[in-house]
Amino acid sequence: MEIRYDTVLPATRTDITLHTADGLGLVGELAVPADRRPVATLVTLHPLPTHGGMMDSHVYRKAAARLPALAGLAVLRFNTRGTSSERGTSEGEFDGGDAERLDVLAALEYAEFHDLPHIWVVGWSFGTELALRWADDPVVEGVILLSPPLKRATDDDLDRWAASGKPLVALVPEFDDYLRPDEAALRFARVPQAEVIGVDGARHLWVGEQYVRRAHEEIVRRVNPAALPLPTRWPPS
Repeated sequence: MEIRYDTVLPATRTDITLHTADGLGLVGELAVPADRRPVATLVTLHPLPTHGGMMDSHVYRKAAARLPALAGLAVLRFNTRGTSSERGTSEGEFDGGDAERLDVLAALEYAEFHDLPHIWVVGWSFGTELALRWADDPVVEGVILLSPPLKRATDDDLDRWAASGKPLVALVPEFDDYLRPDEAALRFARVPQAEVIGVDGARHLWVGEQYVRRAHEEIVRRVNPAALPLPTRWPPS
């Protein structure tokens, strides 16, 4: 069977609720390999909820559908405060990225408490701002950014990541609406360990199966390179 845009591969998927320090319940899902312990963990931070971003945004929905089986990864998705999806609506109200600090911490605490291994944070668009501002936590091994706009995140946030020494990978679409590869290379230059990867032909929303696959491949290349190349058929031949 060819892996298509709507393919859902075997995994153990559990509805979860994250509890924030200010008393909110955030709806989410944890997908883990069906037949083995995960090799590493992706904590995903979604695009801007006021523009349709949510835990089901397609790159993340497809990551949860595929990567537990294809790459042995745990994928934790959740709706930040006030955000809705098919899973439900998280309590609270959108706060522009400030109070969402507590949402990020709740997700990381959940992953740590449940002994999920090798935690990496993956942010997309608005989610990259949350990652840069709030995810420099001792349990986090590195961060992967999809379409970082660098609007809310400041040079101080970048300097903090530079000081941490932790891997920072930015996947920047050639035709991004906010920050394109050349400018991204300049902005991220203050983080010596940052790796900026321009993705030819891609746009901010990663529309098109070839770009989703590219994003997944670059993520897996950092967290479990032994799983590459990712199969395009199931079961793998």
